Parts: sequence; structure tokens; C-alpha cells
Amino acid sequence: MSAPCEPRATAPASAPPPPAPPAPPVASATASATAARRPALDWRIRFAGLSLIWGFSFLLIKVGTEGYAPFQVTFGRLLAGAAVLVAAMVMRRERLPRSARTWGHLTVAALLLNALPFSLFSYAELTIPSTLAGICNATSPLWGMVLSVVALSEDRPTRRRVAGLGVGFLGVLTVLGAWQGFSGLDLPGTGMALLASFCYPVGWIYVRRTLAGTGSSTLALTGSQLCLATAQLALVTPLFTSAPTSLPLLPTLSVLALGALGTGLAVLLQYGLVQEVGPTTAQMVTYFIPVIATAAGIALLGEQLSWNTPVGALVVLVGAALTQSRPRRSAAATPAPPPAPGSPSIEPAGRDPRLPQP
Repeated sequence: MSAPCEPRATAPASAPPPPAPPAPPVASATASATAARRPALDWRIRFAGLSLIWGFSFLLIKVGTEGYAPFQVTFGRLLAGAAVLVAAMVMRRERLPRSARTWGHLTVAALLLNALPFSLFSYAELTIPSTLAGICNATSPLWGMVLSVVALSEDRPTRRRVAGLGVGFLGVLTVLGAWQGFSGLDLPGTGMALLASFCYPVGWIYVRRTLAGTGSSTLALTGSQLCLATAQLALVTPLFTSAPTSLPLLPTLSVLALGALGTGLAVLLQYGLVQEVGPTTAQMVTYFIPVIATAAGIALLGEQLSWNTPVGALVVLVGAALTQSRPRRSAAATPAPPPAPGSPSIEPAGRDPRLPQP
């Protein structure tokens, strides 16, 4: 965030403006460094790119499972994503966390935020459309509000947020066709997709309580976390799957794109947006994901869509938006101090910089 400009006195129109004093060498160097760090692309373009990457991730998962077992899709995804983040860490000369306690907490975070939800989505898409998986992913803010009320004493619900919770779950029932007795719906697959979305707020709360103030950068923590998740899948995958006998082109490319773009590059875009425009604006990408996932599934995979799916998805997004609303602070309120460098966001659960990755 740039420093606020100081007010300048307005000189008379007839008087030439006084010459600006030469900038000190240190100030000039700092300004040059700030300009060099400024992203080349406008944040709106990066926001749109992140929305597209995560929206298409459900399609990529679906295509990947056509050639590989779900655990293999997740392992390939994590391996490619971790490679991208490790390369970024090397380029930026980031140091790995040194505390054994931090590594222990990162291991749990890797399970809750990566290994488990990624695997659940892969298994879910064996039996449900990618469009439904994308809509289930949008319920994460709803679960986040419920858990934040239970686990975070300072995050008390307002009437609007409680109403949003009710609206959101009404939308879930609409998507699932509850009035039809859930006929034609694959309950195990849908349940796994909803459980995957539930894992994210659980992981957010755990990260917030255990990894704040570690002294490591967010890139170092996330890169280490992905490496640990990759190691977890490297242990699990051989126990439940056999080695593939072939490498089908389209599923292989889908898994690589899912990891390198949807897990690696997307994380870098995500944290860049959080730093530039804040977590409140950056989290809005969550509401575009199901729209893009639905459009991609229908246009490219030929998935069928009944009327209750888009209507329910819209209701879910409205409810999720209401659960994230916050009362405006008065002008006299003292602003909260910014979080320490490298620490996770101090925003309430559901608004953590670690947005739910599909």
C-alpha cells in the first residue's frame, strides 16, 4: 500500500511553482524498488485470470479422472503445484520454516487444505458432474460462518449473517432437489464434494490459531505446505492404486494444468491480490468459480443442467455473500494494526487469504 500523500498548499496562478528539492538517494532507491515490485498486469486482469483458472479446475479434475485414479490425479496436481511454488521460493530466496512446531502444524494444514479436499473432489467427480462440484465448492463461506461462531469467540454473528446462512443452505437444498427426495442425485459423490468444501474453513481456523506470527512469509508457508501434502499423497497413492499402464494425453495434460495453473500459479495470483486489494476484494473470486465451472461443464463436457441447479447456485451465492458482510466501522474507530509480515490474515474465518482452491 502506498503512503498517503500529504496536502500541498496551492500556489498563486501568477507565481511559478517552486522547484522540487532533489530526492534523497535512499528515497529514490526505495521508490525505484517499489516501482519494480509493482505488478505489470492490473489487478482486475489477474482477478479475472484467477477466476478462470479455478473455475476450469473442476473440468480438469473431471478429465483427469477419465485416465487416472482420483488419488493419482491429486498426487500429480500437488506435485506440479509444489514445483511451481518451490521455483518461486528459489527465485525470491525465501527461507523454509525452521521450527519443528511450525512443520508439525503445516502437516495438519496440508491435510485439511490440500490433500483431503483435493482427493474428495477427485473422488466426487467420478459420479457427479463438474458443474455440481463447482457449486458445492461455493458453500465454503457458509461452513466457515458456522465454524467461526463455534471456534472464534470474537466473530459473533449478526442478523444479516444468520439470514445469509439460512438463505445459503436453502440454496443448497434447491440445488440438490430436496422436494423430489433427491431423486437422480448421487448422494455419496455429492456428500464428498460438500465435505471437501467443509475442509477449507476447518483448515483456515486451524491455520489462524497455530501459524500466526511464525516469522515465515506466506509463500514459504504455502510452498512448504504443498510439499508436505505431496508427500502425504506419495505415501497414500501406492496403497490404494496401481501404477498406470499408459499415459493418456488429454488426462495427463489436464492433471499438469490443474497442478501448475490451478494450484501453483493460482496461489501466487491469490496472494498478490490479497496484498494489493485486501482479502475482502480478493475473496470475491469465490463467487465467480461456480458460474465459470457450470459454463465450462455445459459447453465443453456436454453436462446436463436442470432449472434448479442455476437457481439454487444463485441462492447459495447470495447467502454466502450475506454471511461475509460486516458492519461498517465508524470514522472515530481506531483502525486495527496490520498483521505482522508473513503471518496469516487476521480476518475472521471464511475471509482468510487462503481462499478455497477447487
